[in-house]
This record gives sequence, C-alpha cells and structure tokens, in this order.
Amino acid sequence: MGVTFSQLYPPLPSLTEANLPSQKSKVFIVTGASSGQPYQAGGKVYITARSEEKGQQAISDITESAQNNNKSTTPGSLHYLYLELSDLASIKYTAQTFQAKEPHLHVLFNNAGVSLPPAVSKSAQNHEFQLATNCLGPWLLTNLLLPQFRAATESSSPGSVRVVWTSSLMVELATPTSGANIAALLSQTEATRPDQEMLYTGSKTGNWFLASEFARTANDNSWDGENRGTIISVTQNPGNPRTNLLRHTSRLFRLSTGWLLFDAKMGAYTELWAGAVARDQGGG
Repeated sequence: MGVTFSQLYPPLPSLTEANLPSQKSKVFIVTGASSGQPYQAGGKVYITARSEEKGQQAISDITESAQNNNKSTTPGSLHYLYLELSDLASIKYTAQTFQAKEPHLHVLFNNAGVSLPPAVSKSAQNHEFQLATNCLGPWLLTNLLLPQFRAATESSSPGSVRVVWTSSLMVELATPTSGANIAALLSQTEATRPDQEMLYTGSKTGNWFLASEFARTANDNSWDGENRGTIISVTQNPGNPRTNLLRHTSRLFRLSTGWLLFDAKMGAYTELWAGAVARDQGGG
C-alpha cells in the first residue's frame, strides 16, 4: 500500500527545467519523447518516432513550450530520427542514420513503450508485441550505439554518459514472486500465454534486467578506470504520467484510471534526474 500511495502522490520534484544544469555540447536521443528539457538546457536532442509527421509535431510542441519558458539559457537543437522499435530490421537503419551524423552519444533515454495492445499482437519478427517494443527493440538499439557511448566517455566528465531505461509501477505491484516465466512470455499459443497485463509487467521487469546487463557488458575489461570510460546504465519508474501509453485500452478503462494520472512532465523529471544530474548529487 505504501508503494501505491507514493506513486499516486509523489513529492514535488527538486529538478525541473528551471534549475537543470547546462547540457551544452551533449548529444541525447529520446525515444517516445513528449518533453525536451535537455534541449532547453542547451543539449542537442534527437527525437524518435515511427513517422516524420509525429516526430516533427513533437519537435514543434517542445519548441513552443520552451519559448514560453522564462529560463534564460540558450536552447540547443532538436532533430527527428526515424525509429520503429517493433521491427528489429529497421533499427539497424536508425542506428546507422544517427552514426552518420554524430560521433558521440552522451545520454539515451529508452522511454518509448507500448501497453495492452490488442491480444495476439505481433512484431515484424513475430515476437509478442509488448516484449518486442519494450525490450528487444531498445536492447538492440542501445547495443548498436555502443561505439558512440564509448567515444563520448573519452571527453566527458566521469559518470555522465548514460542509458536510462523506463520501467513501470507495475513492476513493483504485480511482478510474480517466482520471477518471469520466459517460456510463457515467448509462447505462440493463446492458451499458454499470460494475459496482456502480465505480458506488459514481464516486459517492464525486463527493463531492469537489460539495464543491469548492459552496464556489465558495455564496461568490459578493455575499459580502464572507475570513472572515465564507464557507461552508466540505470532503470527508473516514472510513476503514472498522462501519456498515450494506454492508447490501445478501452475508453472506459481510460476514464476509470484517468484520475490516477499526473502531468507527463512529472514523469519526465524522474528520467531527467537519472540522465542528467551528477552522480555526486544522486543522479545516475
């Protein structure tokens, strides 16, 4: 009950766009972006979307919001980057497109996700849709961008190169005590597959595992020292922000749960803390 209460009534954020330190000269990728605080603090931010129309609309919304912000810091720049997380074949194209433009990547926010799509939804490679979008796609993208992360550590302050994985409150409320049933998650038959809620919870539990595994594999023995050369990989729970994550659910479900949700930027502040605050101040 304590966990639920803390998610419904989170404390006021101590970090917002108003007091975010300068992100000048840093390069970010934000998947599924609805806010652009790193941009407002001078960062170069790539906004991903499945369609350029949606990506450009997000950029327009973020730019307009920044113009209405009184912060005096000169903003950075926003760029569209195509990304379809449910199609592994296209993710290589996304990575190559980014790599042709940028030698460094300082922070990747694995923020995009899907929840409760129509039953038996499949990815392009015939994987369960939530597992593909929330786990397999982000894992492939993150690993393909490893050269950019490693290059960024060579000229960055210790611990500032990071991957931030977005998990969910459902991990704390509904994860099976016996752990995830991988065989069931991968099942191709409806009779042996868990319901959509458990599939979603399983995929968001997977984000914790992927964050830990990437921290281990990205920082192998060829990387010297505890500070420079270290890529931080962390998971965070944004709480209950009002986003389009529940777009596949019924109108009745959205109406009945709407009162539990808060402004989307409140969830973004949690991600921002994980991705942009110095480690000696509790970030990362």
